[in-house]
Amino acid sequence: MTTSKTAPKQYDAVLYGASGFVGRQTVDYFAKHAEVASSGLSWALAGRSKDKLEAVRKASGAQQAGIVVAEAHDAAAMDTLARNARVVLSTAGPFALYGSELVAACVRNGTHYVDITGETPWVKGLIDQHHVAAQRKGARIIPFCGFDSIPSDLSAHLANAAMQERYGEDCVETKVAFSIRGGFNGGTLASLFNMLASGQSDAMADPFLLNPSGTRPTTAPAHADPIGPRRDTDFGAWLGPFMMSTINTRVVRRSAALLGYAPGYAYQEYLRLGKGPVAALAATSLSVGSFTSQAALRLGPIRQLAQKFAPPPGAGPSEASMDGGSFRALWVGHSASGKMVRGMVADKGDPGNRATTKMLCESALALALQLDELPGGRKHGGLLTPASGLGDVLVQRLRAAGMTLQVDPEKT
Repeated sequence: MTTSKTAPKQYDAVLYGASGFVGRQTVDYFAKHAEVASSGLSWALAGRSKDKLEAVRKASGAQQAGIVVAEAHDAAAMDTLARNARVVLSTAGPFALYGSELVAACVRNGTHYVDITGETPWVKGLIDQHHVAAQRKGARIIPFCGFDSIPSDLSAHLANAAMQERYGEDCVETKVAFSIRGGFNGGTLASLFNMLASGQSDAMADPFLLNPSGTRPTTAPAHADPIGPRRDTDFGAWLGPFMMSTINTRVVRRSAALLGYAPGYAYQEYLRLGKGPVAALAATSLSVGSFTSQAALRLGPIRQLAQKFAPPPGAGPSEASMDGGSFRALWVGHSASGKMVRGMVADKGDPGNRATTKMLCESALALALQLDELPGGRKHGGLLTPASGLGDVLVQRLRAAGMTLQVDPEKT
């Protein structure tokens, strides 16, 4: 491992939104991470309230961390923050409301950036506004570095690499079946409600929303989001629509374009319900319920009622609930000749909180500590994805942090 530094900055990493629900968990992760101390990495907590930031710092025992007070809509404050950081990690959502000035400041100052957004229409706007400038500045701007969408993006990355290494062929299709146990935090739900309230449903429905210009395949209808149940022989199980797939699939398709996966590369993901007639009924019920709830949430009165019962931003599951959560993503890749590769990405802990915190922090640490080892080299930049911006370095870091990322042995 190499510790890579460019022009001297006050902080190697700044954790923005550190007093929020997931933000507090990122502070704990940095404070307890032996590598942070052993590398001499300098870091700071950032947000709009000095009192709240100091309280979080005290609670986590992170007295070595600095404090940066910066309000999300204050462009000058965002510039100062970005100018003094090599990497910014943000958990301050909804990102369409609170993230745009920070990203713009990171691009202007050549500062690397990661976050946990699942707001694809917002990221589409960032791509249109900042991708070229970020390339020129050598700034890696990498949204989707939590449960949205690292397990999906790295599953496809592993499948493509395994197919090439094992058979010397391109992977033309990857599919993933998720099993999850966990809850929602208020920030995640606030982001969803904001996307729906701002009339972004049509954009969210575009399977190639995040693709670079000129990379939309002529077979686009074949990549439409699944809406019904299916019995899949590769997984030996009934599958139904996965609520996060309309985010994750867009990210993987951008990776496919940026990394040069096979022409017409197909990616889909599902929720795994199990085997037998009970699972078949569950898959059917899920499909109907998913379609109905999505349609209902587009209606203002229904959405407002749902918001009343949702946890507010800054709140989330209990510690015991988060510790008891888990996720498993089984993946299968196919080549045009019929070759197959399999594997799994999985972890213990609530996927939207515990696992997301691990994925986000390890993404930031990859940028802070291993820049020269990342895809494209030190000067590579742009609006990237976890696979295209962090690649195998992130795979290795997550494995070292206890997450399962495996390729199954070839059957003989």
